[in-house]
Amino acid sequence: MPPYIEIIQPDQAEGRLKEIYKDLEKKRGKLAEVHKIQSLNPESIVRHMDLYMTIMFGKSPLSRAQREMMAVVVSSVNRCPYCIQHHREALLRYWKDEERADKLQQNFEDAELDETDLLLCQFAQLLTEEPYRIDDESTIQPLKEAGMSDRAILDATLVISYFNFVNRIVLGLGVEHSPEEIKGYNY
Repeated sequence: MPPYIEIIQPDQAEGRLKEIYKDLEKKRGKLAEVHKIQSLNPESIVRHMDLYMTIMFGKSPLSRAQREMMAVVVSSVNRCPYCIQHHREALLRYWKDEERADKLQQNFEDAELDETDLLLCQFAQLLTEEPYRIDDESTIQPLKEAGMSDRAILDATLVISYFNFVNRIVLGLGVEHSPEEIKGYNY
Protein backbone atom coordinates (compact mmCIF):
# COMPACT_ATOMS: atom_id res chain seq x y z
CA MET A 1 0.00 0.00 0.00
CA PRO A 2 1.48 3.40 -0.92
CA PRO A 3 1.91 6.14 1.69
CA TYR A 4 -0.90 8.65 2.13
CA ILE A 5 1.04 11.59 0.66
CA GLU A 6 3.27 12.11 -2.35
CA ILE A 7 6.93 11.20 -1.97
CA ILE A 8 9.80 12.03 -4.27
CA GLN A 9 11.77 8.91 -5.12
CA PRO A 10 15.57 9.08 -5.39
CA ASP A 11 15.51 8.80 -9.19
CA GLN A 12 13.18 11.83 -9.33
CA ALA A 13 15.04 13.94 -6.76
CA GLU A 14 16.72 17.17 -7.78
CA GLY A 15 18.84 19.84 -6.15
CA ARG A 16 19.04 19.80 -2.37
CA LEU A 17 16.84 16.72 -1.99
CA LYS A 18 19.11 14.75 -4.31
CA GLU A 19 22.14 15.82 -2.23
CA ILE A 20 20.40 14.78 0.99
CA TYR A 21 19.43 11.39 -0.44
CA LYS A 22 22.97 10.73 -1.67
CA ASP A 23 24.45 11.75 1.68
CA LEU A 24 22.08 9.43 3.56
CA GLU A 25 22.83 6.53 1.23
CA LYS A 26 26.56 7.10 1.72
CA LYS A 27 26.37 7.36 5.53
CA ARG A 28 23.61 4.83 6.27
CA GLY A 29 24.10 2.37 3.41
CA LYS A 30 20.61 2.94 2.07
CA LEU A 31 17.64 5.27 2.17
CA ALA A 32 14.74 4.49 4.53
CA GLU A 33 11.08 5.09 3.83
CA VAL A 34 10.90 7.35 6.90
CA HIS A 35 13.34 9.67 5.09
CA LYS A 36 11.50 9.60 1.80
CA ILE A 37 8.16 10.43 3.46
CA GLN A 38 9.68 13.83 4.31
CA SER A 39 10.85 14.49 0.74
CA LEU A 40 8.46 17.41 0.22
CA ASN A 41 10.33 19.22 3.01
CA PRO A 42 13.98 18.20 2.45
CA GLU A 43 15.49 20.20 5.31
CA SER A 44 13.23 18.33 7.74
CA ILE A 45 15.11 15.16 6.74
CA VAL A 46 18.42 16.76 7.70
CA ARG A 47 17.15 18.09 11.05
CA HIS A 48 15.42 14.77 11.74
CA MET A 49 18.65 12.86 11.12
CA ASP A 50 20.65 15.28 13.28
CA LEU A 51 18.22 14.68 16.15
CA TYR A 52 18.18 10.91 15.56
CA MET A 53 21.99 10.63 15.45
CA THR A 54 22.38 12.75 18.59
CA ILE A 55 19.79 10.84 20.60
CA MET A 56 20.55 7.32 19.38
CA PHE A 57 24.30 7.42 18.64
CA GLY A 58 25.64 10.37 20.66
CA LYS A 59 27.63 10.10 23.87
CA SER A 60 25.31 9.01 26.67
CA PRO A 61 25.30 7.13 29.96
CA LEU A 62 22.75 4.85 28.24
CA SER A 63 24.11 2.04 26.11
CA ARG A 64 23.14 1.71 22.45
CA ALA A 65 21.28 -1.49 23.39
CA GLN A 66 19.25 0.34 26.04
CA ARG A 67 18.29 3.03 23.54
CA GLU A 68 17.24 0.45 20.93
CA MET A 69 15.38 -1.49 23.63
CA MET A 70 13.32 1.59 24.53
CA ALA A 71 12.68 2.26 20.83
CA VAL A 72 11.18 -1.22 20.51
CA VAL A 73 9.06 -0.79 23.63
CA VAL A 74 7.67 2.60 22.57
CA SER A 75 7.00 1.37 19.04
CA SER A 76 5.31 -1.77 20.39
CA VAL A 77 3.06 0.27 22.68
CA ASN A 78 2.17 2.48 19.70
CA ARG A 79 1.74 -0.57 17.42
CA CYS A 80 4.12 0.83 14.82
CA PRO A 81 5.35 -2.18 12.80
CA TYR A 82 7.80 -0.09 10.76
CA CYS A 83 9.73 1.15 13.81
CA ILE A 84 9.39 -2.13 15.70
CA GLN A 85 11.07 -3.98 12.85
CA HIS A 86 13.82 -1.42 12.26
CA HIS A 87 14.80 -1.11 15.91
CA ARG A 88 14.31 -4.76 16.79
CA GLU A 89 16.83 -5.49 14.03
CA ALA A 90 19.21 -2.92 15.50
CA LEU A 91 18.72 -4.33 19.02
CA LEU A 92 19.56 -7.82 17.80
CA ARG A 93 23.02 -6.53 16.86
CA TYR A 94 23.60 -6.17 20.61
CA TRP A 95 21.39 -8.82 22.19
CA LYS A 96 21.85 -11.55 19.56
CA ASP A 97 18.78 -13.29 21.01
CA GLU A 98 15.64 -13.47 18.85
CA GLU A 99 13.52 -15.04 21.58
CA ARG A 100 14.38 -12.32 24.08
CA ALA A 101 13.65 -9.63 21.47
CA ASP A 102 10.28 -11.28 20.78
CA LYS A 103 9.49 -11.19 24.50
CA LEU A 104 10.51 -7.54 24.72
CA GLN A 105 8.18 -6.69 21.87
CA GLN A 106 5.24 -8.69 23.23
CA ASN A 107 5.60 -8.09 26.98
CA PHE A 108 8.88 -6.62 28.21
CA GLU A 109 8.18 -7.97 31.72
CA ASP A 110 9.02 -11.45 30.32
CA ALA A 111 12.27 -10.40 28.60
CA GLU A 112 14.64 -11.25 31.49
CA LEU A 113 15.78 -7.67 31.97
CA ASP A 114 17.95 -6.42 34.79
CA GLU A 115 16.44 -3.92 37.23
CA THR A 116 17.64 -0.82 35.36
CA ASP A 117 16.45 -2.03 31.95
CA LEU A 118 13.09 -3.07 33.39
CA LEU A 119 12.67 0.39 34.92
CA LEU A 120 13.60 1.99 31.58
CA CYS A 121 10.97 -0.11 29.79
CA GLN A 122 8.36 0.74 32.41
CA PHE A 123 9.25 4.42 32.02
CA ALA A 124 8.98 4.10 28.22
CA GLN A 125 5.55 2.52 28.48
CA LEU A 126 4.23 5.04 31.00
CA LEU A 127 5.58 8.11 29.18
CA THR A 128 4.05 6.78 25.94
CA GLU A 129 0.64 5.75 27.28
CA GLU A 130 0.03 8.11 30.19
CA PRO A 131 2.60 10.92 30.30
CA TYR A 132 0.44 12.89 32.74
CA ARG A 133 1.14 10.16 35.36
CA ILE A 134 4.89 10.79 35.42
CA ASP A 135 5.99 12.20 38.74
CA ASP A 136 9.18 12.46 40.73
CA GLU A 137 8.29 10.06 43.53
CA SER A 138 6.85 7.08 41.67
CA THR A 139 8.67 7.38 38.34
CA ILE A 140 11.92 9.34 38.54
CA GLN A 141 13.14 8.41 42.03
CA PRO A 142 13.14 4.63 41.30
CA LEU A 143 15.35 5.33 38.27
CA LYS A 144 17.74 7.34 40.47
CA GLU A 145 17.70 4.64 43.17
CA ALA A 146 18.71 2.12 40.50
CA GLY A 147 21.80 4.24 39.87
CA MET A 148 20.68 6.32 36.92
CA SER A 149 22.05 9.85 36.71
CA ASP A 150 19.96 12.85 35.78
CA ARG A 151 21.69 12.80 32.38
CA ALA A 152 20.68 9.16 31.83
CA ILE A 153 17.08 10.01 32.74
CA LEU A 154 17.14 12.95 30.35
CA ASP A 155 18.53 10.76 27.57
CA ALA A 156 15.89 8.08 28.24
CA THR A 157 13.18 10.75 28.05
CA LEU A 158 14.63 12.01 24.75
CA VAL A 159 14.67 8.49 23.24
CA ILE A 160 11.11 7.79 24.37
CA SER A 161 9.84 11.16 23.14
CA TYR A 162 11.67 10.83 19.83
CA PHE A 163 10.10 7.46 19.08
CA ASN A 164 6.65 8.72 19.94
CA PHE A 165 7.30 11.52 17.40
CA VAL A 166 8.54 9.18 14.69
CA ASN A 167 5.84 6.57 15.30
CA ARG A 168 3.28 9.28 14.65
CA ILE A 169 4.94 10.34 11.39
CA VAL A 170 5.06 6.72 10.22
CA LEU A 171 1.54 5.77 11.31
CA GLY A 172 0.00 9.12 10.37
CA LEU A 173 1.36 9.07 6.82
CA GLY A 174 1.10 5.35 6.08
CA VAL A 175 4.82 4.55 5.90
CA GLU A 176 5.49 0.86 5.35
CA HIS A 177 8.69 -1.09 4.84
CA SER A 178 9.69 -3.86 2.56
CA PRO A 179 11.55 -6.90 3.96
CA GLU A 180 14.76 -5.79 2.22
CA GLU A 181 14.59 -2.34 3.81
CA ILE A 182 15.06 -3.64 7.36
CA LYS A 183 18.56 -5.10 7.03
CA GLY A 184 21.79 -3.58 5.83
CA TYR A 185 22.01 -0.21 7.56
CA ASN A 186 25.32 1.14 8.80
CA TYR A 187 25.18 1.31 12.59
